[in-house]
Formats: sequence, C-alpha cells, structure tokens
Amino acid sequence: MRSRLAAVLGAVLVTSACGAASQGGQGDGTTLNVFAAASLTESFGVLEKRFEDDNPGVDVKLNLAGSSKLVQQIQEGAPADVFASADEKNMDKAVESGDVEGEPTVFATNTLTIAVPKGNPKGITSFADLAKEDLTVIVCAPQVPCGSATEKVEQAAGVALSPASEEQDVKAVLTKVEAGEADAGLVYVTDVNGRNVDHVDFPEADEAVNRYPIAVLAGSSESDLAARFTELVLGEAGRQELGKAGFGSP
Repeated sequence: MRSRLAAVLGAVLVTSACGAASQGGQGDGTTLNVFAAASLTESFGVLEKRFEDDNPGVDVKLNLAGSSKLVQQIQEGAPADVFASADEKNMDKAVESGDVEGEPTVFATNTLTIAVPKGNPKGITSFADLAKEDLTVIVCAPQVPCGSATEKVEQAAGVALSPASEEQDVKAVLTKVEAGEADAGLVYVTDVNGRNVDHVDFPEADEAVNRYPIAVLAGSSESDLAARFTELVLGEAGRQELGKAGFGSP
C-alpha cells in the first residue's frame, strides 16, 4: 500500500514539474540584438516596438552607443544581429573585418547643430563663436562620427576649437549642455528635438553631412529576422519615423 502511494505521489510530482517547466517556456521568445548609434535612440525605440508588435515572441534588444564602440564590441564577438552606424567609416571597419553580411545600405543622413542652454545665455550665433575663450564647449571624441564631423566643420570654417571635454557619444554631449555643465555642445539636429535646450544652426554644417548605413551581421544567429528589421528601417514606416525625428533622406 505504501509503495503504491509513493508511486502515485511520484507521478504527481513529475507531472507538476513538467507542467511548471512547460509554463515557464511559454514566455520564452527569440532575441534580436540590434547595435545602433546613440543618435538613433528615439527613432529606433519606436521601430523596436513596431517590430515586436508585428513579430510576436521576438524581443528586440537595442544596444545604443557611439558607432566606434559598437564596432569594437562586434569585432570582439558580442552577440549582434544588426548594425546601424552613424557614419560609413565605422561601417567600413565592420565590413573589412568580415563582420557584415552582404552590402550595407544607407538609410538616413544627419548634420550638426550647436546645442545651448535654454535662452542661449552666452548669445552664440555662429560656429566661430565657439572659439571664444570664455566659453565652455563640449564635443564628441574624434573617433566617434559626431566628433569626426566636428573636425570636418572646423577645417571648412577655418576655426579651431578648444573643447573642455570630448565625449564618447552625442547623447553625453547633450546631457552636459542640459545640465548646465557647458555653454555649448556640438550635436546632431535630431538630438535637440524635445530636449531642454535651444540650438543654433550654422551653414558650415553642410560640409559634414553624416550618412547612416545599416547591415545584417555575418555572425547573426537570426539572419532572417535581422533582414526583416533592416527592411523595416529601409521601408516606408522607417522613413516616416526617421523623417519625424529630423533625419534627412539618403
């Protein structure tokens, strides 16, 4: 009798364990790792949600940082399915190291503007003003696309800046301007939308238009999904969202 009861209890426990395991697996889905330039944060956040809605069970993980940092992570073997860079230079690095599948496609453009605290207390009106000794100016580091663009503008304008710091991505520059830690910072026109700053456009920015390419990565474990996410960015929905954020067409 006891042995029979033990057998029944054992069967119940096994069934319960299997049921619990089955229930735990119902929420498990597929992860798509998208590495994207920091300046794409807001736009790709919207596209992430749309893609997940259109593909139930897929969890899009956005890794948002400076493009040069993202390339380094990809080359070091970080799990990544899609790469969207803020310039072609960093995408070329990924291509040359064999980390890109197929040909990258340019999907947007962006230009620099001068972010200033609300009310523009220092009265900045031009790029040349940023060279004034009494100003605290923040820029991106040279290896980052926004920093490379800044150097091109300096050359075009014949103005050499002496920045107080060089940040690793454009969002860090904007954050310091918002916090009042800088009188001005060079960021993309798309970054100032909806932020607690004013901005000053300048004609020399046209000399350093950044082109944004996107590609599926060779090491992707979800290449079909990666291709579909890329198609979303390149398609009408992607163009509309990027346009609302202020990105230009390629």
